[in-house]
Amino acid sequence: MRNLRIVFMGTPDFAVATLDMLVQKGYQVVGVITAPDKPAGRGRKLHESAVKQYAKKAGLHIMQPNNLKDKVFLDDLGSLKANLQIVVAFRMLPKEVWAMPEYGTFNLHASLLPHYRGAAPINWAIINGERETGVTTFYINEKIDTGELILQEKTKIGPEDTAGDLHDRLMNMGAQLVLKTVSLIENDQVVTQKQPQESQFKTADKLNKETCKINWEESARKIYNHIRGLSPFPTAWTNLKNNDELIPIKIYKSKWQKEAHNFKPGTIKSTKKELKVATPGGYIYLLELQLPGKRKMAVGDVLNGLKIKESAYMT
Repeated sequence: MRNLRIVFMGTPDFAVATLDMLVQKGYQVVGVITAPDKPAGRGRKLHESAVKQYAKKAGLHIMQPNNLKDKVFLDDLGSLKANLQIVVAFRMLPKEVWAMPEYGTFNLHASLLPHYRGAAPINWAIINGERETGVTTFYINEKIDTGELILQEKTKIGPEDTAGDLHDRLMNMGAQLVLKTVSLIENDQVVTQKQPQESQFKTADKLNKETCKINWEESARKIYNHIRGLSPFPTAWTNLKNNDELIPIKIYKSKWQKEAHNFKPGTIKSTKKELKVATPGGYIYLLELQLPGKRKMAVGDVLNGLKIKESAYMT
């Protein structure tokens, strides 16, 4: 059995579950690499990543390089004499880093590769209406998410699952899959599989404000998937045109209904307790939303304080 010396690389909460599992199982984590502290919030105070916060409590050696090709960093990394590197939700590594350890560098990715390569696989799987996804471990190479596959595990996506629900499930599944992968490497039992070279794979590009905006010309089902695929973060949004006022609204929860009507997409139909928006061949019922400067609220509470004109519409 190999004596593993592990360097772990990761930044958000998603990565903490895996690092904690490695520590709890007694693996020798000789270093943790995470993002530099960044200003956040109104006071712009420096914010430590979730991985750094955990690593500090666990007494692990922490490194926060700005430049992964910096000679000082590479020398420091080499001095740890790690023979395995594990990456969970970090950034692209240069070859100088991923090729360093004897037993390689592997990554945990929250999709069934080769589908949904990229930065936002959890969100896009739901946005695209997938009924199944999973987690994958693979060895890192020069290109993003294209290395040889080690292990995969599948899970169903429920019709009401949000990105938050799926995130938490894949986070725990991923931690278990990393443990299985480490055990295979520890016992020199890894059998890899090359990823297919087809070009028709679904991608998971980084989300931005424009991709999060709702297009009311889409079907009700597609908009419903869009909303839950972005909930609770980064959140789907739309503009409410209410007389001369244009109000940006974040939408966290909705339901959809297929129904024939003659209303223009984006038309609002509301009562004191209900708010629905017309789409081609159906309606989206808004259930939980957030107005600028306000907390997230149920639609009934929003309607208590917001007077929606008959001419109002979503755009």
